[in-house]
Amino acid sequence: MLESMHFVIDREAYDGAEQLIASCGEAALAEAAARAERSRDLGNHIHYTRWCRVGRVILLLGDPESAGTLH
Repeated sequence: MLESMHFVIDREAYDGAEQLIASCGEAALAEAAARAERSRDLGNHIHYTRWCRVGRVILLLGDPESAGTLH
């Protein structure tokens, strides 16, 4: 369960999460973290933050309990 509520407005993050979940299954979160780390190590802050957002979406999608208002 998430310790705090996260809000992700970026559609690209949801698309990236969907693609990683489809290709990596249960390892999707680890893959997002690995990609974020690689981007950070290369000094690419744009892709680093992108993969961090994708990881947050994967966590949100995997949480069995909804939080906040659902539309």
